[in-house]
Amino acid sequence: MKYRYIAVEGNIGSGKSSLATLLSEHFGSTAVLEEFADNPFLPKFYKDPERHAFPLELAFLADRFKQLKSILLNTDMFQNGVISDYLFIKSKLFAKVNLKEDEYELFQKFFDILNNSLPKPDLVIYLHTPVHKLQQNIKSRGRVFEQNIPDDYLRNVQETYQQYLKQNAQKTIIIDTTNVDFVSNNSHLDQIISFLGKDYNFSTHYLTID
Repeated sequence: MKYRYIAVEGNIGSGKSSLATLLSEHFGSTAVLEEFADNPFLPKFYKDPERHAFPLELAFLADRFKQLKSILLNTDMFQNGVISDYLFIKSKLFAKVNLKEDEYELFQKFFDILNNSLPKPDLVIYLHTPVHKLQQNIKSRGRVFEQNIPDDYLRNVQETYQQYLKQNAQKTIIIDTTNVDFVSNNSHLDQIISFLGKDYNFSTHYLTID
């Protein structure tokens, strides 16, 4: 694989895990998939966001750091490449959406300490998905605690990612997934694989899948 470390990012239900898994299977790379199911605060957060947001974000921060550190700092696992379904900065972006100002300031101090010790991806693939399709995907995968996520929350997350992408200095591919299905349409996946195999010079590239 041309890139040693790829991170796939996007909103809730955008298909990050599916694409990261498919790419890692194709390239024989190590897949790093977020262990959201182990976070006991997640169902509680969706029922009472204001009460559980801070412990939720701290728990995700610790879990993501532990997972990424164990793999990214392991030379043997890095030999064939690593493809993750999240960026570590995801913790900071969601904290910005979910936390009160004083909580966010405290959270940011913890984040900055941990962030400096992790390698950065060689490439970011960002999946831009309209809210109506996010909701369709969320309903299809059937996680009970996600079924009542408001559209406004998804839009807020989307806007936070877009602001980050404007300032992000990392090499980034942006894919509009409105009419894209990596799982059921092999052609859509093949177009991404083909692009990843070529030597393009870009900072941000909008990849059209047809």
